[in-house]
Amino acid sequence: MTRRTRRNHSPAFKSKVALAAIKGEHTLSELAKRFDVHSNQIATWKEQLLAGAAGVFGQEKVSEPAVDLKALHAKIGELTLENDFLEGALTKAGLLSAKR
Repeated sequence: MTRRTRRNHSPAFKSKVALAAIKGEHTLSELAKRFDVHSNQIATWKEQLLAGAAGVFGQEKVSEPAVDLKALHAKIGELTLENDFLEGALTKAGLLSAKR
């Protein structure tokens, strides 16, 4: 018996199959034959659709503030410059050993 290669189904296909399962016009076995998918997979997609259905109708999304990369890079450069300066000053003063 040869193994079937792993298939990746599109979200549109999954939603189509799950909606057909929710309608209840056909059994899971009939849908499995019709769409060539295992009945357990159809049941899983149906549960995922029902669980995520509330999000379709406006669950509030918390968006993170946009990160300003230029400002962060400037801050990194500034801190690197300060570290280099302080390392040099401490080495000259004999308070920092040459070995790290």
